[in-house]
Amino acid sequence: MPSRWVHEHRFPDSTALARALAGEIRVDLEEAIGVRKSASLVVSGGRTPLRLFQQLRTEKLEWSKVWITLADERWVDTSADASNEKMLREQLAVDLAAEARFVGLKNPAPTPESGADWSWRALSRVPRPFDVVLLGMGDDGHTASLFPGSLALAKALDPSAAPGCVAVNALTAPHARVSLNLAALLDARRIILHIEGDAKWQVYQRARMPGSAAELPVRAILHQKEVPIDVYWAP
Repeated sequence: MPSRWVHEHRFPDSTALARALAGEIRVDLEEAIGVRKSASLVVSGGRTPLRLFQQLRTEKLEWSKVWITLADERWVDTSADASNEKMLREQLAVDLAAEARFVGLKNPAPTPESGADWSWRALSRVPRPFDVVLLGMGDDGHTASLFPGSLALAKALDPSAAPGCVAVNALTAPHARVSLNLAALLDARRIILHIEGDAKWQVYQRARMPGSAAELPVRAILHQKEVPIDVYWAP
């Protein structure tokens, strides 16, 4: 079973989840700004958070004091449809949230292997520990771009590694990628796992059980005892 840090929040549909979670994130960022004069938000790509982003960008907040970055990125041009940065700029960094300061992971290096350190250096501007890290999960149990079967997975999940970015080439996913490693993801005050659909709920239930993080990498997040985890789910 996961640690006592894991709390589950279930909603009847994705609209109700998005409204509740956007409010929770706003409160967290607001509190951080009140205490530290700035706040940091790490988000994930994919389709699942789109409704949440559309709600979050309308929340009243001192967005100019918020730093936003990504948990992972595909190594494609930032104008490409596959780019998480492109999605984020179109879906979150607009409306009221247009004033937020965004730091992307993609840089001019030809490969994520040659650009990963550069990506991490870019994040030196983002306040840490991160105030909120918003993660998703795939049907295969991956989170960020930490995929089962990836040659980079052991390095990325190494508990003794320093926080940083790792290059990922996963046989089960298109595009080479760069991802925050486990140490970087855990350099946070709060982690939120946002999942939707019955299939992902079943994967999550499997990941709650003891087992190998190599099989289901999200286990490394759920079974750690350093950072509180909130799981938000809707059918």
